[in-house]
Amino acid sequence: MGRIKTRLIKRLAHQLVKVHKPKLSTDFTENNKVISNYFSMPASKKLRNCISGYVTRLMKIKE
Repeated sequence: MGRIKTRLIKRLAHQLVKVHKPKLSTDFTENNKVISNYFSMPASKKLRNCISGYVTRLMKIKE
């Protein structure tokens, strides 16, 4: 079993996928760079990585 994502991470990830879907891919490092550029509030490295991982998972599911 994997780690459970909080509502904050899921909500932010779904919003980013909704707005910036053409710029996101199934690669974690590329998503991490995109998210750090378009993230509105300053976030910790751990939060950005969690969001990037969840966005990567969402993009793999939606392919």
